[in-house]
Amino acid sequence: MKPRARTAPALRLALALPVLALMLGGCALLGDSGRSEDDATPRPAVLPQGPPVVRVEIDAPAPLRELLDRYLEISRLARLTRGDAVTDTELQRLLDVTPARARDLLRTEGYFRPVVRIERVGTASASAPETVRVHVDPGPQVHVKRVTLEVQGELEEAREAGDARAARVLEELRRAWALPAGSVLRDEAWRDAKTAALTQLRGAGYASANWAGTAAEVDEAEDGARLFLVAESGPLFRSGEIRVQGLQQQDLSTVQALASFAPGTPVTEALLLDYQDRLQRAGLFESVSVTLDPDPAHAAATPIRVQLREQPLQVYTVGVGVSANTGPRASLEHVYRRVFGRAVSSNNLFELGRVRQAWNGEVSTHPGEGFRRWLLGGAVERLVSSTDAVTSQRLRLGRSQDSNHLERLLFAEVERGVRKTDLDSRWTLAVSGNAHLTWRRLDSVLLPTEGYTLALQGGLGHSHGNASRSGLFTRAYARLNVYRPLGQSWYGQARIELGQVFLGPGVAGPESQLFRAGGDDSVRGYGYRTLGPITNGIVGSGAVLGTGSVELARPFVASMPSLWGAVFVDAGRAANDFAHLKPALGYGVGLRWRSPVGPLRLDLAYGQEVRRVRLHFSVGIAF
Repeated sequence: MKPRARTAPALRLALALPVLALMLGGCALLGDSGRSEDDATPRPAVLPQGPPVVRVEIDAPAPLRELLDRYLEISRLARLTRGDAVTDTELQRLLDVTPARARDLLRTEGYFRPVVRIERVGTASASAPETVRVHVDPGPQVHVKRVTLEVQGELEEAREAGDARAARVLEELRRAWALPAGSVLRDEAWRDAKTAALTQLRGAGYASANWAGTAAEVDEAEDGARLFLVAESGPLFRSGEIRVQGLQQQDLSTVQALASFAPGTPVTEALLLDYQDRLQRAGLFESVSVTLDPDPAHAAATPIRVQLREQPLQVYTVGVGVSANTGPRASLEHVYRRVFGRAVSSNNLFELGRVRQAWNGEVSTHPGEGFRRWLLGGAVERLVSSTDAVTSQRLRLGRSQDSNHLERLLFAEVERGVRKTDLDSRWTLAVSGNAHLTWRRLDSVLLPTEGYTLALQGGLGHSHGNASRSGLFTRAYARLNVYRPLGQSWYGQARIELGQVFLGPGVAGPESQLFRAGGDDSVRGYGYRTLGPITNGIVGSGAVLGTGSVELARPFVASMPSLWGAVFVDAGRAANDFAHLKPALGYGVGLRWRSPVGPLRLDLAYGQEVRRVRLHFSVGIAF
């Protein structure tokens, strides 16, 4: 029979070391042991004067040397004792227990067959302490050979009855076990693995789960260990009543509708976090906390507790900013979260600038089941360029639905557009139905470094104008942004953008539905909306669009991780058709500051077609 030893005694002894150290330190080092605890007068700790009574050298691999130096009593003695505070008899007693103490500490790091030897060198004198050398040969570490992880309770009963969910929970628990075969059996890793497994089981809906028993059986001869664990799952917690605290102005029905799960649903950690996220994204609450009552007696219908703090009913925001596209601007935004005392919000944004003047307004219902909203919106915009001025007015009615990764918007829209040039003035009036979809898979919505966003738009409508025939038009648009880490400290991003408006002979599309390229978020090195078809020397909007961009960036220095440098290449244009779309090329260098409110960009780009350098920048402040 091979010798076997369980880790439990070693673990208990390791936990007792700090207590023993304090007891030993109290016997040998405290010079005021008779002081009453009731004496509140502070007194400075006075150590005997003189050199240390002993000097300790530990001969061991660096990580183990640090461990032993920190926790061995003989090392504490060398750091704290002066003069003759410790007798030779007391010193010898500490030296006698040092090998056993060292072996106990080394076992916590997976070394179960260490060789520890103590050597006393020289004798203490008035000028130099005695030297004690602790020689440590740690030997091989013990590795996990086999893991047996079982459950009992309601989870096991459901699995044996053929419940697919229960079988999946147990399978995922075993697969995610953090100390698999081949791992070093370290005390901290063993403890962390058990904690993580229990957290995972509780997160799967068994909120009162606990360990029925755990053991690590070590075969020192083979430097291997077998782990045995049995979890008591307790009952599966299912959702019951939703109890809400903190509501003052908003409706209870809004909070309940965002739950999106029926009574009796297993209450997993993902379910609670998803519910909490939907409440936060509703735009009505400043803080949200969703928890469950972990009382096993109520597991069949456990109450879901929702603690809220509401946002102010009205908020005004004044902003100023500047960008290379539109120049300086000022803005005023008003948000009202309960219009006429109803579960309805409104948002109005006014913007005034040299190039662009606009108003955007929307009234929408509070999100309901499936995060759906009804909305009624309007917009007025005027864009001025060196060759024309475009004014548009829109009115739309639609319905939106948002999830963590997907946004949907379906709406009907009436739009009137007017384009004025030095030669003429043309207007169009259009009615259309539209669908917009946006997918996001990003590590950070604000400052992404990995993932992608994909926006798709489609529309069908009827248009007529003062200089065109009446007729149908359709519109398709797609924009893909991809973000990827590239090796150490390098990050890449790429964009491709395509669009087309399909028009019948002689039919003019609404100006805002057509395309132009150029500017900060399009093709750098060219002016805002300057890349389009040219008629009579005037740049206009085109029926097709194609742009692309590739950018590489990295932090300048490790000490300033938010300040990045970048190089980029852009290309693209708008045209009347793809056969006449000849991309304009722009390239350059840039500076990025990844601020807490989003990336601020400064780019110096060379437009190959115009043979000039243009500065692109964007910065804004809200107060």
